[in-house]
Amino acid sequence: MDTRHGSAPNPIPAPSASPLRFTLLGPLELVRDGIDYAPTTPKLLQVLAMLVMSPGKIVHIDTIVQELWANDPPRSVRTTMHTYVYQLRRCIDENDLAPYGETMLATKPPGYVFRIEPEQVDVFEFQALQKAGRELQLRGEHAEAAKSFRAALDLWSGPPLANVHCGPVLSAYAVELVEQRRSTLHLRIEADIAAGMRHELIGELRSLVTANPLDEALHGQLIRVLGRSGRRSDALATYRQVRSRLNNELGVEPCDELQILHHDLLSEGEPA
Repeated sequence: MDTRHGSAPNPIPAPSASPLRFTLLGPLELVRDGIDYAPTTPKLLQVLAMLVMSPGKIVHIDTIVQELWANDPPRSVRTTMHTYVYQLRRCIDENDLAPYGETMLATKPPGYVFRIEPEQVDVFEFQALQKAGRELQLRGEHAEAAKSFRAALDLWSGPPLANVHCGPVLSAYAVELVEQRRSTLHLRIEADIAAGMRHELIGELRSLVTANPLDEALHGQLIRVLGRSGRRSDALATYRQVRSRLNNELGVEPCDELQILHHDLLSEGEPA
């Protein structure tokens, strides 16, 4: 049944309508029942992203202005901001995304509040799954921890805010999200290793170190699974390769963890 309004103003969505979902781990989307209702105007997308990243919290208007125009806002900045907020509210109203646009996107000095729950935003689901994985890992439930980390990573569909022209605030936020994803990937691989996976990880780790040639943690994981899989010569070759690259490109030696792994490999006898 079509829930878009006709002649009646501001209708309430049908009770059967699924909840709204907001994605930041990839393109910014505002999704209900498989339909993306996010605006396409660049500035509106920026404002929406600023609101979605802080669900239920006041976003200071000065922070939004900094994101949109950095240090060069227009003279009519307040009027322009009001226009953008009005357009977002109209998007909410026209698509029946809430009973009233001003209810979902409320003015609350010194800024605005987007009245949605963190559970509606993929970033917060990602962080909750990562936290659950860490707790499982601490309890020694490695296979379950790996599942939780994998579920968190599966929420990603591309670079964060991929369709948003990010200013200084959102750019910093996107960098933070990328680091969180990188950390979660390392944790997932560690959990898989602890759960007994070895041969199954070699191909994935070889691909990852090729894409991230200076990531010492990934190289360490690859060296460990190669060594535990009876491929000591391949593990030593991997160490030599990363050491050479670090020396040539950064002028540094491998980190202590890699050097300890290398020493342990050299201390082992020839594999049977």
